[in-house]
Amino acid sequence: MEYIPIIGLEVHVELSTKSKMFCGCPADPFGKQPNTQTCPVCLGLPGALPIANGKAVKDTIKFGLAVNCKISHFAKFDRKHYTYPDLPKGYQTSQYDMPLCLSGVTTLSDGKPIRIRRIHLEEDAGKMVHEKLDGKRVSLIDFNRSSVPLMEMVTEPDFHDTESISAFLKEIQLIVRYLGISSADMEKGSMRLEANVSLFQSQDTSYMIQDIDLPDYKVELKNINSFKFLEKAIKAELKRQEALLESGEKVKQETRGYDEDHDETFSQRSKEEAHDYRYFPEADLPPMRFSDEEIASIKDSLPELPQSKREKYSQWQLSTQYIETLLSDKTRGEYFEQAVTVGQKHNVSAKMIADLMVNKSLDKEFEEPEGLVRKIVELTKRSYAEPEAVKLAVEQVVQEQTKPVNDYKNGNANVIGFLIGQVQKILQGQGEPKLIQELLLRELQK
Repeated sequence: MEYIPIIGLEVHVELSTKSKMFCGCPADPFGKQPNTQTCPVCLGLPGALPIANGKAVKDTIKFGLAVNCKISHFAKFDRKHYTYPDLPKGYQTSQYDMPLCLSGVTTLSDGKPIRIRRIHLEEDAGKMVHEKLDGKRVSLIDFNRSSVPLMEMVTEPDFHDTESISAFLKEIQLIVRYLGISSADMEKGSMRLEANVSLFQSQDTSYMIQDIDLPDYKVELKNINSFKFLEKAIKAELKRQEALLESGEKVKQETRGYDEDHDETFSQRSKEEAHDYRYFPEADLPPMRFSDEEIASIKDSLPELPQSKREKYSQWQLSTQYIETLLSDKTRGEYFEQAVTVGQKHNVSAKMIADLMVNKSLDKEFEEPEGLVRKIVELTKRSYAEPEAVKLAVEQVVQEQTKPVNDYKNGNANVIGFLIGQVQKILQGQGEPKLIQELLLRELQK
């Protein structure tokens, strides 16, 4: 029996706006004292009314355009109902049937397209903290994160291996950082990952993956905080599902976590369907409308994205390693490009600049690219002997080295290298090679 992994991703990104999604509280909860960045709106107190954060909406559209999504001309917010201690209102303001972005495609480095089902905007929940207090284990809630703008991207189940998943997620993280809409720092929780995992069974290995009928179940892996952690969790879950299917059991649709110590997933709860959330339009927020002109204006504001830079750097004859190293830090990449522009005026190649930046970190010694280029010119510049000194050395060699001179005149052109070496010996290596050869040939033809 052949088992093919069928995997889709959900990527949550906290947007780096100054204020929260629906109120004026600061949207930077990391490291702050618990429950010090809250107000009646983000605490869900009676009578508090939300106002949508326009920058968060625009940033979500930017990201949608960057990954080739169609931008909705009409979108709205909805209430997603579920009960959990970190959700003060008893529902999450999210988007259901009319999200901001739909039907995108992002291509992996190997040319494989990954379809993006939707990108929507919602508010983050609070944070549960489990610790000991007065000798007892307790669960506390910090609402500082409640209502921070949260962008969610949902892919189609187009992944069949963990390597392509990691490549895709790293590219998404890079795009988010190039757009400047989030730090996408996984350690701080500003980028969080979920995977929907199932296995396709077939006795016929001649099928095409795109022709596969999706399995009638999926297991959601939640609370993933690193690419490596996600890889391990998916592999452990695939192993568990295969064992169940091999024994003739049916895989239950549910939400599971991952225990890294035991390298296995564990059940958290049964997986909800859309109807379980009782979605309905958010009556306190008006729908959003976008004209073609508004969308075009946002598109024109996008910076040059990583894939475009890869193509440009490849034309400069840089290796893949150099390209990816320089692209991984947007600021450093911009520094490199400025150095290349300056270097062209001094015949300093992009390849040489990249080599000294990647292998020697020479750019860290100079705040401005001009300083780096001056240093490279200084390192590569040679002090050559005066032309008159070269001329005298050439004449001396022709007079003293009679045998190789006669060999040359008799048709043995190979001795020219020996004669150049003798001139350099007299000049202590300070002769300009092209000038030596030119004067030597002129002297030999007399």
